[in-house]
Amino acid sequence: MLDIEVIEDPAAAEASLDPIRTRILQELVVPASATQLAAKVGLPRQKVNYHLKALERHGLVELVEERRKGNVTERVLRATAASYLISPVALASVAPDPRRFSDRFSAFWLLSLASRTVQEMGKLIAGAAVAKKKLASFAIDGEITFRSASERAAFAEELGVAVTRLVDKYHDGGASAEAGGARRHRLVVVLHPALKAPPQQETSTDQTVEKDQGND
Repeated sequence: MLDIEVIEDPAAAEASLDPIRTRILQELVVPASATQLAAKVGLPRQKVNYHLKALERHGLVELVEERRKGNVTERVLRATAASYLISPVALASVAPDPRRFSDRFSAFWLLSLASRTVQEMGKLIAGAAVAKKKLASFAIDGEITFRSASERAAFAEELGVAVTRLVDKYHDGGASAEAGGARRHRLVVVLHPALKAPPQQETSTDQTVEKDQGND
């Protein structure tokens, strides 16, 4: 089972977006039969079997084992991954293209780069799984608070200079770049505002206290 599977087939993407099938995929992180699933999702076994066949047809669930119970053979299945991500390839005709944008401060360019990352990583992960090799990748994730817009701009400028310096130092742009075990790598650096945390709602205890105070 993969940690994350990237779905490229439009039909498979459509199948995975059905709420019932999404719930089934969630439950099938642990292998189960249609009978076991029916009890968990609250549906008749025949209905669960219908959805399982659709998911299996699109390669989103796989057979783990078959158990013989009297005259009946019980099939135990599991999801092919713990989580799923739909690739922009599934919407190829309308997927964002980074080549349409040239402004490095454009939020739309950032989204296009993220879209391409999902697409390329999905293919690389699938290829690595088939080859039974570990995929070389690296990422940094964190948050930084700027006191002003000018400091944010200065940071972006210095970051760009630092990254360019590292690229110039390590990049082999010669004709032998793909020879001797060398391989091209994609480098993407992004910076965007962090989402604001939702406001905390008053607890029932706080509301009770306010009501009591109002009655005094």
